[in-house]
Amino acid sequence: MVARYERIAEELRKKILSGAHPVGSPLPSETELAERYGAARGTVRQAVAVLAAEGLVGSRQGARRIVLGKVRSQSFAELHSFAQWARANGNRYGGQVVEQRRRRASGAESARLGCDDVLEVLRVRTLEGEPVLLERTVYAGWVAPAVEGLPADCGSVTEALYESVGLVFAYGEHLIDAVAAGAVDARLLGVRRGSPLLRQRRTTTTHEGRPVETSDDRYRAGSVAFSIRNSIGANPLARQVGDLRFER
Repeated sequence: MVARYERIAEELRKKILSGAHPVGSPLPSETELAERYGAARGTVRQAVAVLAAEGLVGSRQGARRIVLGKVRSQSFAELHSFAQWARANGNRYGGQVVEQRRRRASGAESARLGCDDVLEVLRVRTLEGEPVLLERTVYAGWVAPAVEGLPADCGSVTEALYESVGLVFAYGEHLIDAVAAGAVDARLLGVRRGSPLLRQRRTTTTHEGRPVETSDDRYRAGSVAFSIRNSIGANPLARQVGDLRFER
């Protein structure tokens, strides 16, 4: 037997996908939905939580939920920036630098980037005005001046660096896992401390194999899904204990 909250979630899902609740519009309040479906607010809350986990509505705490649209899926078949992926899915996107500083590279960063001095940038990314991603990116020293020259609200760093200095992000290696939101994550993403976040750790290089950046990217739960297509033949997916390792 289908639970009541699942039936409500299915009806709301159909309304969102049909456009009855347009992307960017506020979802009716829990009180309004409870009256509409003749259900308890707790039941409605469960239904809306399902939609938030699917990425159909925003999940920011303490604010009215916003309709985000269809489930957003990001494929590993090609290397795309956040902005390129969001644009391809028809989403309004944004970015804002929270902190930026030059510093000495740690041992691990020096090994990955092949340099001793780096630029560390903390950037929050948004979709439809909702914060969905925190990027903690460490840039190799040779590209730091070009990154520092970008506006703090640059929508696409990848495209801006290509236009300004001809830099092409050609190859990427990704590690995917889940982490709990710390105090900074919770504040900037609008979630509770300890909430699960999908983490993507990546290192990208140029066509020549020169390291450009290494980053710790944390997605708010329900904001994005990653898709992988493989076959019995060539398969870019390699499994490791405790992590999924994606290589190109």
